[in-house]
Amino acid sequence: MANPVTQFQILSKSPDETAKFYSTLFGWTVDANNPLGYRRIDTGSNEGIQGGIWPAPPQALNFVQFFVAVDDVKASVKRAEELGAKLLIPPTVLPEGDEMAVLHDPQGMSFSVWRRALSEPRPLA
Repeated sequence: MANPVTQFQILSKSPDETAKFYSTLFGWTVDANNPLGYRRIDTGSNEGIQGGIWPAPPQALNFVQFFVAVDDVKASVKRAEELGAKLLIPPTVLPEGDEMAVLHDPQGMSFSVWRRALSEPRPLA
C-alpha cells in the first residue's frame, strides 16, 4: 500500500472562531453535528483532502496535523518509535471503526497514522 496523506486536522483553542474564519474565507462547510465536538470540514472540492477542526486541549498550542493512511497502525507506531517518534495517543479504534494513533516526529511535529474500518469504504472527512 502507498501511504497517502488523507486528511488534515486543525487543533484550535477557539474552534468555533476558527471554523467561522475558514468557512468565510474559503467557503468551506463546517459540520459540528456530533457528540465529540469535532467540526468536520467539507472544502466543496473533489481535489485535495478534507479535514476538520478539533478543540485543542488546554496545554496544547494551536496547530495543524496531517493523517497518513497505513495498513497496520500498531506496526507503523512501532516503526515510528524506532525512528525516534514519541507516541502521544496510542492506537485507538474510533466509534465508526477506523483506527488511529497520534505521534510527534523527532522534530516535535504532530502527525497521525490512520487505518480505515474494513467494512465499507467512505471518505475520512
